[in-house]
Amino acid sequence: MRDATPEPSAMAPLSPQRAFVVQFRSPEGKEQARFAGRAEHMTSGQAARFESAAELTAFLLRVLAEVREP
Repeated sequence: MRDATPEPSAMAPLSPQRAFVVQFRSPEGKEQARFAGRAEHMTSGQAARFESAAELTAFLLRVLAEVREP
């Protein structure tokens, strides 16, 4: 049985520099499995629309590479 104590990294405060809001578009018609929407980085305001998981991931990684912790 595993110990219920969380890992130290899970207890560390979450940085607002790494915070995003991701909004998914409602599926319509045949496109019910469509992975699309909009993502916005909370501290820089950078935003992008995405049409796939790959596009969303690329945006997140690009912004995280640009925005460094102080």
